[in-house]
Amino acid sequence: MPSLKTAPLTILLWLVRLAAGQTPPTAAQPEINTDRPDVTESSVVVPRGSLQIENGMAWTSDHGKRSVDFSESLIRLGILSRTELRFDTPNYLAAISGAGVRSGFGDFSIGLKQQLGPLPGDFELAVIIAVSFPTGHSGVTSGGYDPFLKLPWSKELKNGWSVGGQQSLFWNTDGSRRNGIWEPTLYLEKQIAKPVDAFVEYAGDYPRRGESRQLLHCGAAYRIRPLHQIDFHFGFGLNDATPNHFFAVGYSFRLDHLWR
Repeated sequence: MPSLKTAPLTILLWLVRLAAGQTPPTAAQPEINTDRPDVTESSVVVPRGSLQIENGMAWTSDHGKRSVDFSESLIRLGILSRTELRFDTPNYLAAISGAGVRSGFGDFSIGLKQQLGPLPGDFELAVIIAVSFPTGHSGVTSGGYDPFLKLPWSKELKNGWSVGGQQSLFWNTDGSRRNGIWEPTLYLEKQIAKPVDAFVEYAGDYPRRGESRQLLHCGAAYRIRPLHQIDFHFGFGLNDATPNHFFAVGYSFRLDHLWR
């Protein structure tokens, strides 16, 4: 019987083996569509009765401070045809070098995504509402219950091109009070081949108090099988308040027909 420390890894390996043995999706069950690797979330939900697990690891250089974070796990469960339940598991931040970098687990969040599209003009739109809980280590956690709202959208263009973006609002705990943050994103994506998509994206955080953080972000996703995807991406800060650069990789998979 696995110990409490090894049980999460055992369960994840079992899910991966189960996913690898699945047959390709039918017309009613589309290929995997993930919220990663870009900052902008997908504007569609996972199919009803499906469990999708998205994971990643990132290396960041921030003005002399270096860190690694993992496993960036997002669990998405299709509970209705246009509704999914979402869990952001605590991410672990590991300090590598530089003063002032804390190591430890971050906060846990739970939320819902509702697909609203397709809308007139073939725009896809969704709304995500969620709240994070102060479960993380000191120096990593915000220390409060922080709600947030996201509105991702997308539109397919001609010849494999697509465009999309997101408007987000965060109400983060900052000391003893809230600090509202507006986060706009905009991306351009190209399907290079049927299983490969590449993107370039702008993302910015504009807090009510403090300096903005702006990022130029690029990457690609490769569906190695219809329900399995790997990705890599990298980004550069556009101002002094943003980390200098980062590089990240990820792996995501989906399990279908968990219930009828």
